[in-house]
Amino acid sequence: MSWSQQRLEECIAERLDGATLVVVANREPYIHVFEDEEIRCMRPASGLTTALDPVMQACGGVWVGHGSGNADRVVVNENDRVNVPDEDPRYSLRRVWLTKKEEQGYYYGFSNEALWPLCHVVYKRPRFDTDDWLQYKSVNQKFADAVLEEVGDCPALVFIQDYHFALLPRMLKQVRPDLVVAHFWHIPWPNREVFRVCPWQEEILDGLLGNDLLSFHIQYHCNNFLHTIDRTLEARVDMEHFAVTRGGHTTIVRPNPISIDPEATASRLPMNLDHVERKLRKKWGLKDEKILVGVDRVDYTKGIPERLAAVDRLLTRHPEWKEKICFLQIGAPSRMHIPNYRQLNDDLHAQVDEINWRHGQGAWRPIVFLNEHHNAWQLATLYRIAAVGVVSSLHDGMNLVSKEFVAARTDRRGVLVLSKFTGAARELTDAVQINPYAVDEFAEALHVALSMPVEEQENRITRMQQQLAENNVYCWAGNLLSEASKLLQVPQSVEEQIAQAVEELV
Repeated sequence: MSWSQQRLEECIAERLDGATLVVVANREPYIHVFEDEEIRCMRPASGLTTALDPVMQACGGVWVGHGSGNADRVVVNENDRVNVPDEDPRYSLRRVWLTKKEEQGYYYGFSNEALWPLCHVVYKRPRFDTDDWLQYKSVNQKFADAVLEEVGDCPALVFIQDYHFALLPRMLKQVRPDLVVAHFWHIPWPNREVFRVCPWQEEILDGLLGNDLLSFHIQYHCNNFLHTIDRTLEARVDMEHFAVTRGGHTTIVRPNPISIDPEATASRLPMNLDHVERKLRKKWGLKDEKILVGVDRVDYTKGIPERLAAVDRLLTRHPEWKEKICFLQIGAPSRMHIPNYRQLNDDLHAQVDEINWRHGQGAWRPIVFLNEHHNAWQLATLYRIAAVGVVSSLHDGMNLVSKEFVAARTDRRGVLVLSKFTGAARELTDAVQINPYAVDEFAEALHVALSMPVEEQENRITRMQQQLAENNVYCWAGNLLSEASKLLQVPQSVEEQIAQAVEELV
């Protein structure tokens, strides 16, 4: 039986048995902003919120996140809560307020200049700053206080998201050892030799072992985490059952690949698709060229310079594609407070200009770089009208863009070119898989994709769509929360609870 929003809602309601579900994420699922004299509710461009919002709409509960919109404080009540979404409230959003200093140190500093490059291993040196670390600890404590206030004395399942909250599980357990805490780490976990350079590695690992259930996208990242624990801490690592016991508490470690709601992605396509496509082509100065599309935040892990280099090499080795294709790169600005990101943004503009100068002919440009944010409806349209979708991440825990591209192909046409260094490559095996560092191989893959017969396109897209239907976001959430909810069946003591949970999970 496949997972649906309704099945998830029924399953979790039964499993929670009155306990509160609390999701903790740095990013909030809805942002309120001033627009002229009115307040508008926006959905941020985020793979995490795209995946989790339908889960919360199905399950209800509380989402605890950083309030970042300039009108966020206006719409909350005296307890910093607002019900979302505005048009049909399904759950509560509890906003946590951060000062500029906290945001700089915790988010831009330690999270994204230390942990992000450390875990992605794309040859960007992490920066470890003591002040950033202290802000990271302080903000984790601030979120812990907010969660504890939300749950009160009631039973609860706390579902923590990502690398921003490595210390939060232990902080919660120290106050409420009876809470069930599950954590999904959305980015890769590096091998133990890489992680050992972190000055605060023991505190981070001990914080994560406060979880009852810790999950990564793929088994390889689970293995790396367990090997890191084995090398670093005094703990019993059970490689047979993928569990760690430290101080009498057991943490189960499991792979659980995140996904999307493919039906929701397809539903965003406009009814008058041909009309919309003509308008977009006119806007970008395109005629009947085949479109290749890439959609990313501007981030050095996404392999954008490598894919532009591959387009350059394609046109050099296969000049027959000149004036017949256009590569459309959506590059949403990201983390512009960090120097590396500002430099990458500038470098991409320069690279695009150089390639367009070298290969451009008359009004035709081989690359159009849209360095701006686009909403989910615009992106779905781009996925649908493109001949080729290109995902060339140098290292990615999953990458949901690849899955959204497949889901949007209601015509069962189009080709996905996908980096083998993404978690998605293990599921979307009918994509044309590439090593993004190998420019010649990458260029030839683009040529293969552009030349692929329609029948083969249909066969590949159909098989990938079947995979997405069977392993959608409700399957991800259902499996993970069902596993974690087993710990809510409380025996007579905490020790018996742990023993029963371990027995059931392994």
